[in-house]
Parts: sequence; C-alpha cells; structure tokens
Amino acid sequence: MLKVQEIKELIRAIDQSSLDEFKFEQDGTKLVLRKQKAQAAIQPSLPVVTETVQATHNSTPVTEPSNKQEEVKPEPVTANLHTITAPMVGTFYAAPSPDADPYVKNGADVNTETVVCILEAMKLMNEIEAEVKGRIVEVLAENGELVEYGQPLFVVEAR
Repeated sequence: MLKVQEIKELIRAIDQSSLDEFKFEQDGTKLVLRKQKAQAAIQPSLPVVTETVQATHNSTPVTEPSNKQEEVKPEPVTANLHTITAPMVGTFYAAPSPDADPYVKNGADVNTETVVCILEAMKLMNEIEAEVKGRIVEVLAENGELVEYGQPLFVVEAR
C-alpha cells in the first residue's frame, strides 16, 4: 500500500513530466492519476463609460459615449501566498470527527507538519499537512465535500 507521501511524490513527478495519465495497481489496489486539461481563459468585456457633458447654451445635460475605458484595478497579489491543494480525489473533512473542532480556521498559524484536514479515499483517512509555515488566509473547501486531485483547499500566507 502506498503512503500519502509516496502518492504526493508520484503526483509531483507526473506533474513535471509529459505524461497525461498514470495507472498503478498493487495487491488489488488501483491508483489512476490524470492531468487536468488547461481551460481556455475567458476575458470579460470592459464596461462602457459614459460622461455627462453640460452644454453652455442649454441647461439640459447630454449623455455621450466616451472613448475612455474604465481602468480595472486588479486586487493586490501577495507573492508569499501558498495554496494547499488536494493530493488525491477524496472527501474533505475539516475535523477529526463530526463533533470535534476543525484542525484549522482562518487566521490559524501553521507549520510544515501541521495537519490541516483529512481526505478520505478508498475508506482510508489521509491526514493532509500544511507543508509550509504561515497563517491560514482562507479555507476553500466545505466539510464533507468531494474534492478532485489538485483542487485548492487552503490559502496560506507563507512566512
């Protein structure tokens, strides 16, 4: 049986290779890893801005289309943000049991070995570690949600 760390290493190796799919079978256990196809980016159209021009001989305002484009300011991107992704397909659990507190919440400090959640796959409970030292900025998955390989689970501000 493969350990979680071995599966993570396989995922990294496949991610860096030109393989699109990897199948592994051992003692009746099957593991299939597939790369997701890149989605085409859709660029939203920019809004049309209108200006109100006051005529000097007439007190009625006239609205004319403007050739100016409204500047869209992107949200500030922090270079030290790290996303913890699902290393496998499974069911996301934020806590060790239904009546327990979650492993981490927004604002929680984590180190490389802090368990942030459990992914249940093939009846096995796999503890997922932060792998980075920092602070949880956002929890992206819902408790009990089925997550896909590579799906973002947490955003961590790395220190």
